[in-house]
Amino acid sequence: MGIVGRRGRASAVVSALGALLLLGGAVAPAATADTMREREWYLDRMQAPAMWKVSTGKGITVAVLDTGVIPTVPELAGKVLKGKNFMEPERGAHKDANGHGTAMAMLIAGNGMNGQGIKGLAPDARILPVTVWGTTKEAGFRRVDALVDALRYAADSEAGIIDIGVSFDTYIDDDERDSIKQAVDYAIGRGKLLLTDTGDTGEGGNYVTYPAAIPGVVGVGAVDKTVTVAKFSAYGSQVALAAPGVEIPIRCLEGQKGYCRSQGTGQASALASASAALIWSLHPDWTGNQVLRVLMNTAGKPSTGRIPSRYLGYGTVRPRVAVLDDPGDPGPADVNPLGGGGGEAGSPPDSPSPSAPTPSASPSRRSFPDATPIPVEGADQGTGNTAVWIVTAAVAVVVLALGAVLLVRRRRRPALITEYGVDYTRER
Repeated sequence: MGIVGRRGRASAVVSALGALLLLGGAVAPAATADTMREREWYLDRMQAPAMWKVSTGKGITVAVLDTGVIPTVPELAGKVLKGKNFMEPERGAHKDANGHGTAMAMLIAGNGMNGQGIKGLAPDARILPVTVWGTTKEAGFRRVDALVDALRYAADSEAGIIDIGVSFDTYIDDDERDSIKQAVDYAIGRGKLLLTDTGDTGEGGNYVTYPAAIPGVVGVGAVDKTVTVAKFSAYGSQVALAAPGVEIPIRCLEGQKGYCRSQGTGQASALASASAALIWSLHPDWTGNQVLRVLMNTAGKPSTGRIPSRYLGYGTVRPRVAVLDDPGDPGPADVNPLGGGGGEAGSPPDSPSPSAPTPSASPSRRSFPDATPIPVEGADQGTGNTAVWIVTAAVAVVVLALGAVLLVRRRRRPALITEYGVDYTRER
């Protein structure tokens, strides 16, 4: 979940890129490079500068349950708490061999480095790193018991929002699923708001994942620049909300230097968590249930079709409506609108049935293929962006070659026009 997968069309593009580069294709670099801030299209689309005049997420702590968070990256200076590692306690939560947790934390609370680094949507929020991914076979790469313990730890912490970056497919047994649900209910009962990605298997199996499918957890799907649901975004009744998740700049992963383009429902979940932080910062007396209800009520909903949508849930997050306009009635503090926490639900989506497990396509460890490096004027690119303009030229050639095929496939897909784009129904 999170970074674009290696399967399907992405693999074809990568293969074609490799072939072009081996053949020695090259192009002169462009005269100028965009700043990082110009790459963060979603901030302007969400009217972040206007929201920051009212709320910056100050006073809100977001627990990031992921691969750890490196506190010394410039964008996160002074924002990262001690946290805890539930897979390899001796390593602590300030190491991040993969880089994913750090990247998600920056999307939430990055300071932007004057336009040359990642600017988080809630730049004054704080990050509680909670490591739920291991780095060795001996420690295990992920375990249900570690997620359960991490959820309870985050529930007892000062964090109001818990962004969950680990998931399990339907191969887990009933006891494991029940233990996750109990931990989720405990956190919701403590007033927390839980968000997680729905997965990037929309074109490759569309697997139901947990905890996204646990009642009360906000499963977040991804949309692109046109606010069209991304093809990779897993769909189904576990989707509660959607947020930007395509062409998202992040700090490059797994030892690469500089910044990279990325896509994934993990990025969407991080931006939805940051959206919640902006709202909660304005209303610190609310519970997670109330912040969630406002997120749902102010979301951009499909103008036609079923609500909740299988692709967008209750809609695309629009924190600007709650921050700059009217958040509406937050409702009761102790009732989760998605049915979690043991309370009565307001208008929950249908929960996917766990009775018919789907074979898992998840790797034994979290895999994050290389994202595309991007040049940023004035930023330290290191070695990760060597020959970036050659790669850019190759991408352009591949895109042209695939354009006709993609256009035909798009025309075959029936569409439901929404306020924000297209909530499309895939061919079955």
